[in-house]
Amino acid sequence: MRSTFQNSGTAVSIAVFFSLMIAGLASSLPQTLTSGLQRHGVPAAVAHQIGALPPVSSLFAAVLGVNPVQHLLAAGGVLSSLPAASQRVLVGREFFPDLISVPFHHGLVIVFAVSAALAALAGLASLLRGARPAAADA
Repeated sequence: MRSTFQNSGTAVSIAVFFSLMIAGLASSLPQTLTSGLQRHGVPAAVAHQIGALPPVSSLFAAVLGVNPVQHLLAAGGVLSSLPAASQRVLVGREFFPDLISVPFHHGLVIVFAVSAALAALAGLASLLRGARPAAADA
């Protein structure tokens, strides 16, 4: 039973913390992504459309080391209309990771704050449980 509860608790905690990370990303990623694209000449309408994509896709792209900006801009023909310098920056290996680093940090702060609060709550529950009987008495 203990193993079953431990495995179930692990799955639930992964789901909760992943959801918190997505909530943290969703609060700041759209604006960050939109403004970063516009700084490099992407039209506002296209930048807003890309910025409105679900943050889960950006998180998985970052974990997998993929730059989704290249695919999203190339599909609409926007990439080829931009200056060569902007194209190099947008499809480069540093643009996307640098762009999402602040929203990702925001998500991590939320996850770690909730983790610290839950650890404090567990510690308080342990203190309120009272003293355990000595092993010799058992």
